[in-house]
Amino acid sequence: MPNSSRSIQSAIRNRQSAIEKRLLLFDIDGTLIHSPGVGVQSLKLTLAERFAITDDLHDVEIAGMTDSGIVSRILSKHKIPTTHENIAAFLDTYVHFLSLELPRRSGHLLPGVLQLLEKLKSRPHLVLALLTGNVSRGAQLKLEHYGVWHFFEFGAFADDSHDRNELGQFARTRAQEKHGYEFGPAQIDVIGDTPRDIACGKAFGARTIAIATGSWPRDKLSAHKPDFLFDDLANVDEVIQRLGW
Repeated sequence: MPNSSRSIQSAIRNRQSAIEKRLLLFDIDGTLIHSPGVGVQSLKLTLAERFAITDDLHDVEIAGMTDSGIVSRILSKHKIPTTHENIAAFLDTYVHFLSLELPRRSGHLLPGVLQLLEKLKSRPHLVLALLTGNVSRGAQLKLEHYGVWHFFEFGAFADDSHDRNELGQFARTRAQEKHGYEFGPAQIDVIGDTPRDIACGKAFGARTIAIATGSWPRDKLSAHKPDFLFDDLANVDEVIQRLGW
């Protein structure tokens, strides 16, 4: 190999090693996808199927919550014991109805999401993963339906904990197991559309990036002091530049 070629390849390797690795943890609903009503409808159908209870769930907080936390609140509301067995059985039926409801409803990827993921996936210093209130089976169903599941290496899910603020450590541990590299909090970004995403990131010292594409408007998100706040991800190059990705 000519000396000039060796020098170029060595320079490329040195440049790549000098770029700090980052772990990007994405929320799903309201951040990557808009799938109107699919989750709530699946919860309502599950409640009717398993317990013969009709409830529109209007008074149950859902945005930013974990699936297991939502189910626990639904069961408590109707005086049903919140045992592990009841929650697990409810979630099994919920995932079944989710698989039926997704094709029936009009939903879509949010602006810029596909283009952003394609660009980020090509950058070797970035690790793309999920940090979501969905159970893992629900997350996979949703993201496979919209064609972006393959972009993410792993995730932290409601299966791990009903407390969203505990999920960051699960994601860090899985990243270290997979890559043999310990990501410090300053090397981690949490991207989401609710105050709970912001709080989750702050809970373990990550950088927080709020996207106003969900049910929370920009001014409400701003009050929770994320490190960055975008109206949406449509301007992919600007997002990447501002965040140093």
